[in-house]
Amino acid sequence: MIIPDLTRATWRKSSRSGTNANCVEVAKLPRAVAVRDSKDAAGPVLAFERQAWSSFVIALGRPPRV
Repeated sequence: MIIPDLTRATWRKSSRSGTNANCVEVAKLPRAVAVRDSKDAAGPVLAFERQAWSSFVIALGRPPRV
């Protein structure tokens, strides 16, 4: 299990989100990709190994950008 240090995380959300409040944000970390709910920045965070995240994004039919 990855327990990331989020103190320097730079969070971003999809440019396709627009002004919609129902979004997720991702942060590129040295060994992982972190994901959180944009409405609850202090809430829980999921962390994925970078290869697992890339596989997930590719399965969605999008090239990985993280």
